Amino acid sequence: MFISGKPSILIVDDDAGILRVFTKIFEKKGYNVTVAEKGKEAVERLNASHYDIALVDLALPDMAGNDLFPLIENASPNALKIMLTGQTFLQGSVEGADFFVGKPVNPEKLLSIIDTELKNKNSET
Repeated sequence: MFISGKPSILIVDDDAGILRVFTKIFEKKGYNVTVAEKGKEAVERLNASHYDIALVDLALPDMAGNDLFPLIENASPNALKIMLTGQTFLQGSVEGADFFVGKPVNPEKLLSIIDTELKNKNSET
């Protein structure tokens, strides 16, 4: 499932600080990390590579983050899709996400969700 033995993650958020912090956290844990600040950049990344995890902010400057989910599903059908949002009341109305994580993000909680789901997916294959 993993390219080069490491899980790959696409992080899409317009907050450069979040991208920087998450990149450090995930690289330290052994992930291959790719980032995008806009939906258009994310589409380019999705067309170029496969991802095991997509971490997507709901509010991007050029599109709604949930509009990326069908593209993620097409490019990486088995990818774990996680929506980051400060708007928890939207959870029921946003389709395509496997999980919703509220902002501010608790990195340990996020890592726990991802680790558990990746282990589950690996045991199914």
